[in-house]
Amino acid sequence: MIRRWIMLLAVVSGIGWMSAAVSVPLLIQGAIDHGIVSRNKDELLKWTVAILCAGLAQGTFVGLRRYFAFLVSYSVEADLRNRLFSHLQRLHFAFHDRIQTGQLMSRSASDLTQIQGFVVLVPLTIANILILISVTAVLFVENWRLALLALALLPIIPFMAKLFSAKVFPASMSLQRELGALAEIVEETLSGIRVIKGFGTESHQEKKLKDSSEKVFGNALSAGRIRAHYGPILSFLPLIGLALVLAYGGTQVVNRTIPLGELTAFLLYVNLLIAPLQLPAWIIGQGQRAVASAQRVEELLANLSTIVDPINPKQFPRNGRGEIRFSDAQFSYHHDDEHSPDLEQNYILNKFTLNVVPGSSIALVGPTGCGKTTVARLIPRFYDLSSGRIEIDGIDITKVSLKELRSIIGIVFEETFLFSDTIRANIAFADPRASIDKVMKAAELAGIAEYIESLEDGYDTVIGERGFSLSGGQRQRLALARAIISEPRILILDDATSAVDPTKEQEILGAMRQVMRGRTTIIIAHRPATIALADQVAYMDHGKVLATGTHEELLERFPPYSDLLVTKSSVQ
Repeated sequence: MIRRWIMLLAVVSGIGWMSAAVSVPLLIQGAIDHGIVSRNKDELLKWTVAILCAGLAQGTFVGLRRYFAFLVSYSVEADLRNRLFSHLQRLHFAFHDRIQTGQLMSRSASDLTQIQGFVVLVPLTIANILILISVTAVLFVENWRLALLALALLPIIPFMAKLFSAKVFPASMSLQRELGALAEIVEETLSGIRVIKGFGTESHQEKKLKDSSEKVFGNALSAGRIRAHYGPILSFLPLIGLALVLAYGGTQVVNRTIPLGELTAFLLYVNLLIAPLQLPAWIIGQGQRAVASAQRVEELLANLSTIVDPINPKQFPRNGRGEIRFSDAQFSYHHDDEHSPDLEQNYILNKFTLNVVPGSSIALVGPTGCGKTTVARLIPRFYDLSSGRIEIDGIDITKVSLKELRSIIGIVFEETFLFSDTIRANIAFADPRASIDKVMKAAELAGIAEYIESLEDGYDTVIGERGFSLSGGQRQRLALARAIISEPRILILDDATSAVDPTKEQEILGAMRQVMRGRTTIIIAHRPATIALADQVAYMDHGKVLATGTHEELLERFPPYSDLLVTKSSVQ
């Protein structure tokens, strides 16, 4: 509501600027006719002071108009950015699986800037429309013949503006798409700079960027060519009117049919019309880019998350210890795609059934693609089942809020992501208000406290982007500390030792053994030493559990399990 009032103030300031601008030619006419022509110094001084006052008012109002206009436009941009950012965080994993990060960055930055640039023009546009109306009225009151000459070509301008709009919109839309593709290449290159340098493929990325830049250049040039074609026409048409007025009106002054002051004022009024008549070309160009950008932003906002809170959420029992039960669970990453052929053959989990005793640990083992990581992703509802149920402590996870569900789960992902922040902030990420004592306790349990305390700035040490300044084991232990800071009932370790040097594996295993104590733990692993941490092992294949037992039991009585471990060991 307050934004409407600020916009109203911007419009009122624009009206004040318009009123002052319209008054200046009349004041100049008075100065010429009553001061200069009449050789009256007092009159000339009076009209000069009046012109200065009008100029002061004009400057004051234009400053206010711009301030209020920018205040509203930047406020709109900030709100849209916050809304878009919040919306993107709420969207489900499947959306982020298919959308390019560069496109999201482009729409969150350059597209919103285009919208802001259009909003700031609204008060200016209104003020110029009012100038067009008021000046036209004054011209006809002053001299209708000269007014007809000045405005003779006015009807052509809307027609040309419409043609301009039809041409420039597709070009603007294409340009915004290519800018998004360019942003995607830049984002991928910077994110994967270590891979690029490792394979020596800098020239390949440079070519990709060059090709994309050339497409952006081509689209920008196409849009510029359209503006260059129509802009001069829209700029020239008002000047024809000015020339006609000067030719006819000058003759009238020479013949002493009209006074010099009237012709001067008339010419100034016609000149005052030039900017409003030329403005449509600018407004249309900016407006079309803003419309294209708004459509791209709306496309994102129109995406609704399929993973949402229930209308009347339940709560987990306070004394729950993290029992997990999968019942006939079926899942496919394409289950939302109605056109996916042979959907049943695409199930990653197929009638998957598993019961994890509260406070115990279970390792999910099986060949690549059997669904181990999918199980880990389904427990915190990163995705929803196609059919079946998942229960925690007897409650269907779709019946509780996402916030409550994820608050009782700690996850260490296979790919450890750390933020460019202090070690303390990274550990306390799940609980930003955690005390330093709590952070230190989590670090100690994860076996990383000694290393942190050896650093000059300790827990206030700022780690580099994604934590690449740390070793793989150090990153994993920080991730482990982050996972347990909120004291979750359930701990998911998704191949948490994959990035660890085998010589340091025992250190990580010791830390994992500590944090697993008393927590229901899902372990996804390939290394026998990590698997041996679990109380039970579930062997999976084709989306089902084929055998369960301890590590030693499966080695003895289930050959596929021992064969898999032998294969993995030989690969490592």
